[in-house]
Amino acid sequence: MLGGIKNMPKKQPFQKITNRELEILQLLWHTDHPLIASEIATLKPDLTINTVQAVLRNLLKYKYIEVADIVYSGTVLTRSYRPLITEQDFGVSQVIRDFHSFEGLSVPHLVAGLLNEPITADEISELETMIAQQKERLKQRKSGK
Repeated sequence: MLGGIKNMPKKQPFQKITNRELEILQLLWHTDHPLIASEIATLKPDLTINTVQAVLRNLLKYKYIEVADIVYSGTVLTRSYRPLITEQDFGVSQVIRDFHSFEGLSVPHLVAGLLNEPITADEISELETMIAQQKERLKQRKSGK
């Protein structure tokens, strides 16, 4: 389904993240339960536990993940983490962030480029609905002034 970013606060700046941060986010997106740092380190043996913990702190700071629960790992209490943003919404946020970094690139130009990608009739209908809704919002703002 197409659409805007639903899981992030409106004024949240889109944060550029490192490859390691993206790696851990992808792990969280593709598991069916919250993960603890040691599980992440086990699933990604090229990462040390210290690296995993540092990356998790950054992702918490960016508000891309949250502490899901405090759980036992053996006899020790530890935090488990889950994503706050979907993979799809994150991808859209990165495209928007990158779009804003190019002066002179217009929305129609960007959309024209995206329309060169494979798209279904349902997705085109959804885009048409979104454009109609945006036109209505603009009309309401104009008449409200």
